[in-house]
Amino acid sequence: MTQTVWIARHGNRIDFVNPEWFNTAERRYDPYLSPDGLVQAKQLARRLVGEGITQIFSSPFLRTVQTAEAIAKILDLPIKLDWGLGEWLNPEWMKESPEILPMETLMAQFPLIDSTYPMGTSNYPETWEECLMRTKEVVQRLVAAYPDDNLLLIGHGASVIGTAMGLIPTLRETDIHASLCCLVKLVHQQGEWMMELNGDTSHLSETEEDIRFN
Repeated sequence: MTQTVWIARHGNRIDFVNPEWFNTAERRYDPYLSPDGLVQAKQLARRLVGEGITQIFSSPFLRTVQTAEAIAKILDLPIKLDWGLGEWLNPEWMKESPEILPMETLMAQFPLIDSTYPMGTSNYPETWEECLMRTKEVVQRLVAAYPDDNLLLIGHGASVIGTAMGLIPTLRETDIHASLCCLVKLVHQQGEWMMELNGDTSHLSETEEDIRFN
């Protein structure tokens, strides 16, 4: 039986467009999508129509939930939030544990969130190696828990890299393209995972030239 895992990064974020936003933001490490990021999320959603996705999992950061919502609406699927797909909790970027919106607020804003799914917890701070291990473990857990489903994982640059490596251990970090609102497609056939798309952005009208991760 064939199983497919799609991995996507969120759309463009407000602090990439307006760096000054960070200085006055209430939750500095949880930026929302910029106007063009919202457009990217809708373009990504249209790209995934008809691909047979049956489960959507997302990091709980606002920019990933917004990206997931655009897709969940058009595919008519719930969103399962999982801290395993969260941003790299790098203390050099984040001077404190990142604050996200409370679950009650997220559910009020994004009613397609599945309240019964256990989101887990964050573990700030973490090294790059710990981030890779966390994201590898989450994708391995999800494909084992949902073997009859085609999964969509929506995360960050770090979690795109880590989840892809979690299914194809021969991949190196530099092998994986993780630009904004990109798509990675992994297919399980004859006992092994193969990469069919690597950081595809052909669905986007505008793409970034320099890939940013923080």
